[in-house]
Amino acid sequence: MARVVVDVMLKPEILDPQGQAVQRALPRLGFEGIADVRQGKRFEIELDGPADEAAVARIREAAETFLANTVIEDFTVRVEESS
Repeated sequence: MARVVVDVMLKPEILDPQGQAVQRALPRLGFEGIADVRQGKRFEIELDGPADEAAVARIREAAETFLANTVIEDFTVRVEESS
């Protein structure tokens, strides 16, 4: 079995109110020196077989059509090493 990870983040030009709320709260909790926070989503997808080129292409298509709203979000797809 292989694992493919899809990370989805708002595009830089899109406001991130959740990230801003976290950024404002961190100093109050004693965490100083943090310039910016952006919140995103992470999907871990377990494949039945190997993470070959075709399987990763299917996951990329799923990310583009379902997991991410590509109007306001960017995404990355990567194969995670098995442990």
